[in-house]
Amino acid sequence: MSYPVIMHVNYCEQGQSIREICAFAAKCGFDGVEFRRKRVKVDETPREYLDEIARWTREYGHRYVLFGGPGIDAMTPDRAALRREIDEYKEFLTLAAERVPLSVINFMSGPLRDPTVSPSRLAYHLHGSHAAQSWHWEAAAEMCREIADFAPDVKFAFETHMNYLHDLAETASRLCEMIDRPNFGVNLDYGNTQYFTCPVLPLEAAIDRCGEKLFYTHLKNCYHVPRLDTPDARFLIPSGLGEGAINHRAYLKKLRDSGFAGFIGIEAPRAGDREWFAAQDLAYIKSVLADLGM
Repeated sequence: MSYPVIMHVNYCEQGQSIREICAFAAKCGFDGVEFRRKRVKVDETPREYLDEIARWTREYGHRYVLFGGPGIDAMTPDRAALRREIDEYKEFLTLAAERVPLSVINFMSGPLRDPTVSPSRLAYHLHGSHAAQSWHWEAAAEMCREIADFAPDVKFAFETHMNYLHDLAETASRLCEMIDRPNFGVNLDYGNTQYFTCPVLPLEAAIDRCGEKLFYTHLKNCYHVPRLDTPDARFLIPSGLGEGAINHRAYLKKLRDSGFAGFIGIEAPRAGDREWFAAQDLAYIKSVLADLGM
């Protein structure tokens, strides 16, 4: 089976235009690009943004066009504000579907932090799902059912991300079970779990927990460096996909053996020449895929 490799747009967020992003991804050999739902500090309407994406992804022959955050903030108790966000998201889906074929969307349900925890950046395990009350889960599930039914042919994948309700494989899977719709699943970003200082599921167990709900993956890597001033924490230094704490060869082998049939997305958390890093990371991933017969 052939696995499409998707370039996250964060490899090209150093001032590149959408045309330049699409041209670069095609030149490297990516099968598609994951764009954000909107860009910051760019004066444009959703229509203008999506028109540019449609024009240049067609021009450069991209097979897949994915979208990611921002999602919808379901963590707010303000029902009117949530209603506005849902309606805006539906409008985005309508506009996007008119311009590009939609397949998988990297979805987020809104940040959730415990304001009493300090310093928050060292305690991801105390935010997100740990800080959630029952209404947070119920609000997210209700909102997602509406989105799922509005766009039944699109797959929505919760990124496992710190400071969100769906921060780990088990919490993202629990949320999918509550939603109970076939088109809501998980985007397993195991790189994000490296930021947790509490025990987390081993990689293979995390993949198993997602099961058939695993629609997408984000791959990134980092080195662990202990903090001398805070024994229970550590520095994480972003690295190339072939380096660092996560063995992506083992990751991809497990995906293959588990019957995974989704997309492989790669990211660039490193500073510097991210276009150079994109070419390196793609070459590594393609080499591993070839070695594994994927």
